[in-house]
Amino acid sequence: MPTPAILFEPDGYVVTGPKIMGRQSAGNGFLRAAVQGRRDRPLWGYTPRRPSAEAFGDLVKQMDPEAPVGWVLPHQFARMRQLGLLYTPGPGLEAASQLRLRAGIDAYAVCGLTHTIASARAMEEIAGLLTAPIAPWDALICTSRVARDTIDAIVGEQAHYLAWRLGASITPVLPMLPVIPLGVHCADFDATTQDRAAARAALGLSADEIAVLFAGRLSPAGKAHPFAMWRGLQACAERTGKKIAFVQAGQFFNPAAEAMYRQSAAWICPDVRQVFVDGQDSAAYRSVWGASDIFLSLADSVQETFGLTPVEAMAAGLPCVVSDWNGYKDTVRDSLDGFRIPTWSPGSGEAGAEMARDYESDVTTYDFYMSRLSTTVSMDFQVLTDRLSELVTNPDLRRRLGDSGRRRAQDVYDWRVVYGQYEALWAEQTAVRQAHVASGPTPTASPSHADPFEIFATYPTHHITEATRVSVGPDPGAEWHDRLADLFALWRTPETLLAGALAHLDQGETSVGDLARAASCAPSMMIVVVGRLTKMGLLRLSAPTTSPPAG
Repeated sequence: MPTPAILFEPDGYVVTGPKIMGRQSAGNGFLRAAVQGRRDRPLWGYTPRRPSAEAFGDLVKQMDPEAPVGWVLPHQFARMRQLGLLYTPGPGLEAASQLRLRAGIDAYAVCGLTHTIASARAMEEIAGLLTAPIAPWDALICTSRVARDTIDAIVGEQAHYLAWRLGASITPVLPMLPVIPLGVHCADFDATTQDRAAARAALGLSADEIAVLFAGRLSPAGKAHPFAMWRGLQACAERTGKKIAFVQAGQFFNPAAEAMYRQSAAWICPDVRQVFVDGQDSAAYRSVWGASDIFLSLADSVQETFGLTPVEAMAAGLPCVVSDWNGYKDTVRDSLDGFRIPTWSPGSGEAGAEMARDYESDVTTYDFYMSRLSTTVSMDFQVLTDRLSELVTNPDLRRRLGDSGRRRAQDVYDWRVVYGQYEALWAEQTAVRQAHVASGPTPTASPSHADPFEIFATYPTHHITEATRVSVGPDPGAEWHDRLADLFALWRTPETLLAGALAHLDQGETSVGDLARAASCAPSMMIVVVGRLTKMGLLRLSAPTTSPPAG
């Protein structure tokens, strides 16, 4: 079993602070699962930045003070070969696979994960799978079937484009594309009768009030436009005469959004009490799951591919009313764990092409693009009102669907189950990689990061090689070098290497190769050192002499 190096930057895993997104909650949950499933092995954080490595260690220690932690720098290829796999919490495999070329394409496997794939950057990363140095042992985990469908569509469009651009069809190697869901730690959502009573009291919920919960970003374009939920709950209240409280738990991204939500809810949904819970208050946010009776989320944005909150609701034993949309199609089984409400959206054609054009040309921002799309998505209001009314008036139905959802969350979506699927995938990747037999040479670096002295080879008059002749320059030796210390602070020659090189030059002119051997360093290093010392005036260079032809 490979021990993954986990690409870590705090933004992908830390769940404190403003604007917490689903990917951060998922990343934090994954890291907890990795800590719990480590089997006495160290957890390795992969990052070029020391502050990020320290943050990784701190976060792991918060989860388990006994967990051993290591730090891998991206260029430490020997360590990466030992570990065998790099895990990155995003869809972009291009940069990681390009860097791997320097270690050898079969040095280790790379495994990515889909979150948002609607942004231009994410789509470019997915399209880049066709031109990146992807190997058959790499993988991109698709969190839902719609994520896999979307990747297939983007890759197909890119294949058509490359066939046009290159004048020939191509059959590139793609990564494995398994469908593995995100997970939750189901135990986090356990609540006793006392917990539930305390949570309801904190929200001011009366015994005869049905609490319907929405959890997530309180942003019309970011996850779920609130109108359909407000209108459906108002229709339900009018039909049933029941007291309903709509608990909306999440974060407003700005005061204007909060004012809009509160004012609009008051007139669209006047017969339903509105309760807003600040998602940054972790204790309050955690308590809403135990306080609620029904979970409602009518997602209509293409921004996410899975949608974690319905799974959290199932873990809490809540029946779910969700849109038949994105990953909700996979998680909530209609009439078993809750109800999925049919959705309508425009088909492909000129309307979508115009939206894509405006986003690509920066006429619209990403948020405006998301809003423009989501406001064309509608729900079947009749079905929505019927299903909400059934649940509001039937506690036995709520209990049956909630119990079914809890069992499903424990059996399918608990991180102990999901992380096991990750480990099985990583084992498969390792087996494929280890069975690989090279059929020929592969590039040793990405074309965009090739040897600069090769790319810019025609810039200079002469090139420094091992045969280049070196002699003492016009300026004095080590003393002059020290006086220039500030001017060349980033690239000072090590004192022992400088002393060895200058001592050898005291014996007269020599070649760069001989100077490297005398100073016990690699010729490639000496070429660079000689270049800098010559720039500083300590050395003089000349072309190697050649013997005249015989006769």
